[in-house]
Amino acid sequence: MPATFIGVRHFSPACAHLVQSTIDLLRPAYVLVEGPADLNDRMNELLLAHTLPIAVFTHFRSAEREHMSWMPFCEYSPEWVALAEATRVGAQIRFIDLPAWHPAFEDRVNVYADAEARYADAMERLCQVYAVDNVDTLWDHLFEVTGDTSGLAAYFDVLRGAAAAGPSDTEREAFMAAWVRAAVADAGDRPVVVVTGGFHRPALVTLAQSGDTAWPELPAPPDGATQGSYLVPYSFRRLDAFTGYQSGMPSPAYYQRLWEDGPARAATALMETVVRRLRKRKQRVSTADLIAARTQAEGLARLRGHPHPARTDMLDGLASALVGNALEEPLPWTRRGELVAGTDPVVVEMVAALSGDRVGKLHRHTPLPPLVHDVDAQLDRHDLSGSGPVRLDLTVEVERSRVLHRLRVLRIPGYKRLSGPASGVDPVLHEEWERARTDLQLPALIEAGAHGPTLADAAQAVLLGRLASTDLATTLFDATFCGLADLSMTVLDRLRPKVAEASDLAEFAGVLAIVLGLWRHDRLLGTAGSPLLGSVLEVSVSRILWLAEGIHTGPAPANPARLQTITALRDTLVHYSSATDREAAVAVMRRIANDQTAPPDLRGAAFGLTWSLGDAVEPRPAIRGATTTTTLGDWLAGLFALARDEVLASDDTVLSTLDEVVASFSDHDFLVAVPALRGAFSYFPPKDREAIAERLLARRGLRGSARSLLRLRLEPSELTELARLEAHVDELLAREGLVEGT
Repeated sequence: MPATFIGVRHFSPACAHLVQSTIDLLRPAYVLVEGPADLNDRMNELLLAHTLPIAVFTHFRSAEREHMSWMPFCEYSPEWVALAEATRVGAQIRFIDLPAWHPAFEDRVNVYADAEARYADAMERLCQVYAVDNVDTLWDHLFEVTGDTSGLAAYFDVLRGAAAAGPSDTEREAFMAAWVRAAVADAGDRPVVVVTGGFHRPALVTLAQSGDTAWPELPAPPDGATQGSYLVPYSFRRLDAFTGYQSGMPSPAYYQRLWEDGPARAATALMETVVRRLRKRKQRVSTADLIAARTQAEGLARLRGHPHPARTDMLDGLASALVGNALEEPLPWTRRGELVAGTDPVVVEMVAALSGDRVGKLHRHTPLPPLVHDVDAQLDRHDLSGSGPVRLDLTVEVERSRVLHRLRVLRIPGYKRLSGPASGVDPVLHEEWERARTDLQLPALIEAGAHGPTLADAAQAVLLGRLASTDLATTLFDATFCGLADLSMTVLDRLRPKVAEASDLAEFAGVLAIVLGLWRHDRLLGTAGSPLLGSVLEVSVSRILWLAEGIHTGPAPANPARLQTITALRDTLVHYSSATDREAAVAVMRRIANDQTAPPDLRGAAFGLTWSLGDAVEPRPAIRGATTTTTLGDWLAGLFALARDEVLASDDTVLSTLDEVVASFSDHDFLVAVPALRGAFSYFPPKDREAIAERLLARRGLRGSARSLLRLRLEPSELTELARLEAHVDELLAREGLVEGT
């Protein structure tokens, strides 16, 4: 008996009902399903009493490539319904596709990826014929809202006839057809049902008619490759096409109700869900609004020929009744893809309501990767299993810190570092973390198991993968705090020549502070006396001084990364370098401070560095030497970045001089200087800015609240623009003789 082929759209309730009724009617000997054939011997694990959605997560690593993919199932997945119905009627179940690690899937993150990109031209023509916006609306119009799947085979035949299969499709279809032929031969006169993506159905019908009838052999992974597959809890949010799942149908919560209750009740539930969510978010939705939305939706359904309001009928009705402002972006259900910035907030909440918050749960007997068990053991051993804040004393609890840092590196949800050592300014002996239990932890741990069987192995593998990045300093920080000493040394080996060859001061912005911080915390972190840390610091100091003295670009806006580098240089000179090295560095900085061809922020920073290291300086003439409107703010940015404490402790020398200089500016010059001056004073924390404001009020003999000067009703940039406008108006009035006395 020839096989019965059912071409489906993944995550379609209409297709799921068709699969269910077909298997119930035929009671086949075999049900063959598109899915990785290497999972056939684990079918019992897949069919445990899980709470859907779940997914099969597969990882692969070889010398040539790394790959991860997911194969999700929800209650209305046609493939899942095929498995469940086959089990109920006693049919033998087989997945018939190539393993998910196979090169045929190397361009797919999601195994159940519909082939719509390949038949985009045909789909566009169909959308034009039916006057709909996109494939999702077309699919609902043809199949979901009517429940009539009689034209399903013809639909996919038309699409496949307009699309060329690629090499990966050809290889997969040949493999699947071999399974079909073998099952048909083995079944004799009993039926065989084949459930695959609709794109593959036409080719499989042809390929299954002739050829070898032996059961195909599974391809083996390449020598030396590691691969594995595990079940993971999944979520409606991850399924939703609006949030990026490339083959998903949007609004999974809606389609779940469509599967359970049919289109009429699903439409009503959709409306109720959206209204309930909006009201919970304090959005005003009146009874009149609700009546208007229902009326609009029902009218649109009749106009579009739907027996019941479809998903887009309801959404369009809700948008018409509830969105009062002009839309900056098109309604998201008129196209495919993720929500974009600028989407109306009410529309965002509508989409979220239809997406749903359901999260799957694995049966307690589901096998888990070794990493999950190792993490549980580590958390128990170090008393970190609960939730809530944790404060660690790094002098005695460094192992507990390493466990949390390894989880952070693996990006496991629920472990957030609030404070702790970050730079080399002051040694910090404590860390604070926040722990929270979340349904997202288990999926993340299972997926992180692709990196290694233990917490240390997995963290090391992730960090090794970052060695090719340019941010070696952060990788060094993470490796050290994770307690991965060998990896830290590897990073340092690569970092030293990199800093020695750096061509821009900005390249040191993060490196030097992190390396100095690790050197200052060496006893806590197990890097005591590391000659490599010291050598990186020494090379960095020499290279920074050489680069800084060679910058002669003249006036330019302040460069925050460059100032961060000079700040880290100052800290290194204070905490690491010898007195001789500090004297040599101060000499270089004196020359830069007096070099009028150097950018103003660098000159200000050089002056600030020498001052902060105890050099006898005269701020007053230095400030007056930088009094052009285009350079003062940038020069001050450099000074304040390096010598905030010295400025505040200078008996108002700096502030009084600066007040005199700014007071001498014309209105035009002041407006030109304001943006850079604002940037410079941002280097002071709010408390210090308030203290400066109090001093200026006292200097001018004014009474008032310094704090009120810092809490403006308008943004400073808006005030500046208003002042510009006022000056311009005054100039026009004077020019036209409209000012009294002219």
